[in-house]
Amino acid sequence: MSLAPRAVLVHRTTEYEELVARHGTHGQAAFFLASRGRDMAEVAERHRRTRQALAEVTSAVPLAWRQARVERADLDRFLFAPEDVVVVVGQDGLVANVAKYLDGQPVIGIDTDPGRNPGVLVRHRPEQAAVLLASVAATAADELTMVEAVADDTQRLVALNEIYLGTAGHQTARYRLGLEGDGGVVEAQASSGVLVGTGTGATGWLRSVWQERGARLPLPAPTEDRLLWFVREAWPSPATGTSLVAGELAASAALTLTVESDRLIAFGDGIETDALELTWGQTVRVGACARRLRLVG
Repeated sequence: MSLAPRAVLVHRTTEYEELVARHGTHGQAAFFLASRGRDMAEVAERHRRTRQALAEVTSAVPLAWRQARVERADLDRFLFAPEDVVVVVGQDGLVANVAKYLDGQPVIGIDTDPGRNPGVLVRHRPEQAAVLLASVAATAADELTMVEAVADDTQRLVALNEIYLGTAGHQTARYRLGLEGDGGVVEAQASSGVLVGTGTGATGWLRSVWQERGARLPLPAPTEDRLLWFVREAWPSPATGTSLVAGELAASAALTLTVESDRLIAFGDGIETDALELTWGQTVRVGACARRLRLVG
């Protein structure tokens, strides 16, 4: 006998909750903001809308279904099951945060603050949750491309938007960069790091680098099996070059990076606390991931 679906509601602590936790009370938090020319009412209103949306989505879950809630900070300790339907209630970035923990489960993005969020990944309003949940099995979902980094010691990292490889601070990253299937051409580089992004990431950090660079490469679509990569601020010297600073990766292609610094890291979607630790001599391979994020219409 198969289990009933489980609706997993993913949310994050609001700015209001963080302020009250830091200052102790609503009044103290309001005084702190007022002394800096800010109004607590704006933050409290966003908190109210978020909690209202979460309550509305919770009440929309079919009675026969099971339910669970998980806060963003606890995602790495939560066990998702194959029968789960994941409902992200919040901002676009919250969908990216949960993506790497999933393996084919459908995701419904609920926008808690329309007009403030771009709505690229949280495409629906709270009042649509009941219909979406009831018809999720028959509703078309976009299969969004993801990017992965695999180190030679089996460490693995998956991201929806982009993966950054470089130093944890502002020091120069030193490494040897190459493209698989490019005749073995490898270039020693010193830079601010390497960014490899997807079509979903083309609405965020990847796009800003692409735009600043004036790149002629077309940005990929979110469902396209193509990645773009950029080397940030490559430095020319007698020992390092700048000829390999941007390009695209087809579905089967990969970028390889061999570390020549004491310590480099690789992290995805801006989460530096969940990073691969790479030491001198290690090699990491970055390319499209076989897994996809199933984002409901």
